[in-house]
Amino acid sequence: MPLGTVERTPPPFFKQGTPALTKLLVLSALAIVLMVVDARLRWAAPVRAGVATLLYPLQWLTLQPVRAVQWVGQHFGELQAAQTDARRARELLAQQAQRAGLVEHLAQENRELRRLLGLRERVSPSAQAAEILYALPDAYVPAVVIDRGALQGVREGSPVMDGFGVLGQVTRVYPGTSEVTLLVHHQLAIPVLNTRTGERYLAYGNGSRDEPGLSLRFVPVQTATRPGDVLVTSGIDGLYPPGLPVATVVTVAAEGSEGFAQVLAQPAARTRDALHVLVLEPAQPAPGTTAEHRP
Repeated sequence: MPLGTVERTPPPFFKQGTPALTKLLVLSALAIVLMVVDARLRWAAPVRAGVATLLYPLQWLTLQPVRAVQWVGQHFGELQAAQTDARRARELLAQQAQRAGLVEHLAQENRELRRLLGLRERVSPSAQAAEILYALPDAYVPAVVIDRGALQGVREGSPVMDGFGVLGQVTRVYPGTSEVTLLVHHQLAIPVLNTRTGERYLAYGNGSRDEPGLSLRFVPVQTATRPGDVLVTSGIDGLYPPGLPVATVVTVAAEGSEGFAQVLAQPAARTRDALHVLVLEPAQPAPGTTAEHRP
């Protein structure tokens, strides 16, 4: 074959074309220009929306196995939690049944002992449920308004308690609503009994609803009261039934003002978060045990 007829161009396999670095620089510059134009003109938004719309069925199909696995795991987790709650509920029900039987037994013994001693039977006060409508917008008077009034048989001086303890007492009654002064009012006193020591004192509020607290006045320095003691109503005022939870002692300072110990307690009732309360039927209150009525 003549030398002049030999193909001198390189085969296509060895053709390099445009250098890779040049392609990289050109494409990078084009990408930057497109990003700047898109940031200014927002021209790519419809394109992205269209692509997202087209890809949505594929994304949905792809996520189904993951969601199925998550649903199965959540189902078995909730099933296990429900079984655990049911077991705890059965245990709690058994405990409550045992306590109810013990309480009934003690109540029966109490009735028999009172008959033997010739004492008058204690009458449990009647109560009606009520809902707290709102708190009075007075920073100096911690009080709330409930949705029961004179039409429902509510009277002034009626004790009010939530599910945790004594909340306060009714100080104003209207036809359909009543005003309840909270136990933390600084002019409201309640006779309390220390369930551990049997000591009786008067508890006064600190006047704050945000940081509620009670203080026991005229407590001797040699008192046996200690932090953690539970205070309940003593019932000697004829207003509050005996045995209602009032507070828990927090601090006891041996040296207080005027030679008495300083005892501070935390109220048992939820003075800020209570929603539903019980209004008890009051007896004739003793002088000086109710809050002073505001004009």
